[in-house]
Amino acid sequence: MNQLPLSRFRVLDLTRARSGPTAVRQLADWGADVLKIETPDNDATEVGSRGSPDFQNLHRNKRSLTLNLKAPEGFEILKRLVRGADVLVENYRPDVKHRLGIDYERLRAINPRLVYASISGFGQEGPYSDRPGLDQIAQGMGGLMSITGLPGQGPVRVGIAIADLSAGVFCAMGILLALLEREQSGAGQWVQTSLLAAQVAMLDFQAARWLLAREVPEQAGNNHPTAIPTGVFATADGHINIAGSGHELFTRLCKALGAAQLASDPDYASGKARLRNRDRLNAAIEAITRTRRSAEWIEILNGAGVPCGPIYRIDEVFADPQVRHIGIAREIESPEHGRQELVGQAVDLSRTPWELRTPAPEKGEHTEAVLNALGYDAAAIAGLRARGAI
Repeated sequence: MNQLPLSRFRVLDLTRARSGPTAVRQLADWGADVLKIETPDNDATEVGSRGSPDFQNLHRNKRSLTLNLKAPEGFEILKRLVRGADVLVENYRPDVKHRLGIDYERLRAINPRLVYASISGFGQEGPYSDRPGLDQIAQGMGGLMSITGLPGQGPVRVGIAIADLSAGVFCAMGILLALLEREQSGAGQWVQTSLLAAQVAMLDFQAARWLLAREVPEQAGNNHPTAIPTGVFATADGHINIAGSGHELFTRLCKALGAAQLASDPDYASGKARLRNRDRLNAAIEAITRTRRSAEWIEILNGAGVPCGPIYRIDEVFADPQVRHIGIAREIESPEHGRQELVGQAVDLSRTPWELRTPAPEKGEHTEAVLNALGYDAAAIAGLRARGAI
């Protein structure tokens, strides 16, 4: 097998919670040598207990070193690690990393080639920069909760930590861009993103509706806010998603439903007309979809070239033959927790696929090996441990 594309890069992971570990996971899965630096004490900011599905999924393919950054000897070890690192990722509040002495300017002085990546709640500067940031707070401030849910329902959070996850993916992309640029300049740089910035960026066309047309999007429930008919329709035994917007798709949909007259009805002749009469159109479609079972409609509509699909519970997602075919769930064996199946990457390369190489490490599992590589012998390591530095 070819060498993984990021195997030549060393990454120091000083992140906690979800956004930072998500960023580092992208690098780890593609082969980066990731060292997760943890406090020797219990850390309440970690996601889940050590053996929880969440923790195991976030921290695979990493090694673990315990280090007390508030102890002079612990800080000295970090500086030695920084000298040989390519990337450092942190998601401390801006004021915290300056108090610890691990901010970009100080670490750049140690290693000018270092790519230093930061994820914050609201940005490194500005009126909210020192506030603690959490996913749900960003969902609210980023506008997402105002457009999620049924009309008139009131604010609704999305069912995943989308601000955390998107900030992590954006951060990983920034790190890769900085590493590419370093090949030309020879210098590292500071990569920054925030939960708030990521959430606003993820609004995408909903944000553009305001910025360009001064439209304030509202809750549309299971309907697409502008592309009609696209939404959830009841069947004889459940519900399905149908996407039939645009003249061609709408015509196909009406023909497949046996209701070609809907396509020629003046009330539904244009996108604006369908949006204006959405509830009446949806009711007409649903009166038909209720006459057959979901599986029948999925076969009929997809056969007619109309996007249509089931609405799964999570267990049904991973039982689906197409999900199984794409292999996004992968197995790995953990000495501590047995066989595990984890969520993989959503992108594949033809020659250099991502890998699940190792399960999430036990806390401090690699401390001695890392310190040995830095020149510390058993006696020195014992002394560091006795003085609370590791």
